Amino acid sequence: MTILIVEDEVAIAEGLRFNFEQEGFEVAVHGDGPSALEFVHSQADGIDLVVLDLMLPEMSGYEICSKIRETNADVPIMVLSARTLSEDKTRAFDCGVDQYMTKPFALPELLSRARNLLERRRRQQGKPASAQVPDSITIGNAEVNFRTFEVLVAGQTQQLTTTEVQLLQYFIEHEGAVLSRQQILKDVWEQTAEISTRTVDNFVMRLRRYVENDPAEPRHFLSVRGTGYRFLRDGSAVTLDPKTG
Repeated sequence: MTILIVEDEVAIAEGLRFNFEQEGFEVAVHGDGPSALEFVHSQADGIDLVVLDLMLPEMSGYEICSKIRETNADVPIMVLSARTLSEDKTRAFDCGVDQYMTKPFALPELLSRARNLLERRRRQQGKPASAQVPDSITIGNAEVNFRTFEVLVAGQTQQLTTTEVQLLQYFIEHEGAVLSRQQILKDVWEQTAEISTRTVDNFVMRLRRYVENDPAEPRHFLSVRGTGYRFLRDGSAVTLDPKTG
């Protein structure tokens, strides 16, 4: 397995390289965006994980992540940054980041999160077809293709990020159930500390914009006041009550 580290602080980059190699991974280190993207495009077999700083010369980590997502929707991307504001984290997730860790960090936690991301990807790629969400699914007027990470509505195509796909699949797998924000964070993001429940709200709002006829009056991604969300594929069957909407 190949891990790409994009980090311009040499001590951090080499420390990460050493520890990932001790774990048995092949590691490539680049200190700027252009060389990192050139490496990504040169890998015929792809890469398995990107560990990405945000404050980099020439290109920001946000730009790098967006560029990677243009051609690779499913490679896990983990940000490792000194930026701690919620706005920074939200912007990173909007670009397609899967996990976000702040500096300084605990090495055992970072290695654990990296292994979890790699294992989650392996499970998604290797689980039997009978256990998978279908390759495509219709939600209202939207056709979702999980192979291409695309939503087609009224002739317009919207590209989904890895996390958006994982969240949508999670809702489909738990259709009809009331899911708390904390539960969604734990099961989809596999963490609760580094991101807030507001992140879940932001992602749900984006899914609503993609598939709901009227995002202000959702029929598929329903809010459950004080708790979280409930997904119904057949929105025509929804009867809203004062606690949902």
